[in-house]
Amino acid sequence: RGFLLGCTAGRTTLNGEGLQHEDGHSQVMAGLVPSCLAYHPAFAYETSVIVKDGLKRMIEHNEDVFYYITVGNENYVMPPMPEGDVEAIKQGILKGLYKFKSAQKKSNLKVHLWGSGAILNEALKAQEILAEKFGVAADVWSATSYKELHRDALDVERWNTLHPGKAMKVPY
Repeated sequence: RGFLLGCTAGRTTLNGEGLQHEDGHSQVMAGLVPSCLAYHPAFAYETSVIVKDGLKRMIEHNEDVFYYITVGNENYVMPPMPEGDVEAIKQGILKGLYKFKSAQKKSNLKVHLWGSGAILNEALKAQEILAEKFGVAADVWSATSYKELHRDALDVERWNTLHPGKAMKVPY
C-alpha cells in the first residue's frame, strides 16, 4: 500500500538514470501489476481526487492496492476543476477519462483530442488552432489512466462473455 510518484514525465534523458527519467516506460510497466492503480494527471485537482481516493481505499476500506502517479516538473498554470457535475468529473478522473473542455464553436467538422499530464496543454493549443485556422470544433479530454480504462473494458468483456443471456454492459 502507498503512493509511488514518478517525476519528470516523458523519458527526458538516457535510460539508466533512474525512475524519474523512465516514465515513458513505468506507466506501461504499471499495467502489468494487478494491485497497482496507475495515473498520469495533468492538473493539481486531478491529483487531489486520486490521492483522496487512494487514502480512502487503502486506509478506510483496507484494500491491498498501491498507486503509481506520474507527476511532472513543467511549470504551467493549474486551472480549477471544470464547472458542471463535480461528482461525474471526479468519477471520470478515477475511471481514467473525462471531458476537460468542450469546443467553443459548433462546426460540422468535429474531433476529440485527449492527452495525459503536461501534454494536455498541447491538446488545448491544438483545440484553438483547429478552431481558428481550420474551422474544426474539438473537445479536449483528460486521460488520467489508460490502465483503468483498459481494466474496465476487460471486466465488462468478461461479464458479457459469462452472462450471454443478459443485457450486455458497456464499458465506461
